[in-house]
Formats: sequence, C-alpha cells, structure tokens
Amino acid sequence: MRGRLEVVPYQKAPSPPMTPEIHRACERAIHVITPEGAILRAGRASLYVLAEIGWPRLARILRMVPFVWAIELGYWIVARNRRFFARFMFRKD
Repeated sequence: MRGRLEVVPYQKAPSPPMTPEIHRACERAIHVITPEGAILRAGRASLYVLAEIGWPRLARILRMVPFVWAIELGYWIVARNRRFFARFMFRKD
C-alpha cells in the first residue's frame, strides 16, 4: 500500500521477516522491507522512505547513477561517525 510505513526497531522486529543475518546487518544500517519483499538497506532504504513520505521525484533522480553512489557514500560516512555528527546535528539549543 503506497504511503504507508511501519517503523519498527530492529530489536523488536518479528521473525519472519527478521533473520539472524538481517539482525546483524541492522546494527549498522537502516533496512526497509518493501511490500514486494525486497530488502533495501542504507542509502537505498533512505531513498525509498524519501519517496514514500512525499518526495518521489527527488528519490527517483537520486536513485540514478552516479547520484546513488554519492548517497551510499554519504550514508556510510555518517553511519560510521555517528558520535561526531551527533555533536552538531539534532541538538536542542
């Protein structure tokens, strides 16, 4: 169903669809399981969410090569440096 997302912390996700392999992968990146059963992770999962919350054109453009490579690289950098970025982002003033 378009426009519907169910957000579940990976620690509380039901099995199935959660498997031990997906559980380990979820420790490092967000995952989305589409209604068709495809599993998206990291930057591609973020682009899926972007499309579902109302930005489908932007998500479609960013899925194209080489943009998707930049999205994945940016996701990788932020995910591996969460503490550093947390100092500057999402702060209450």
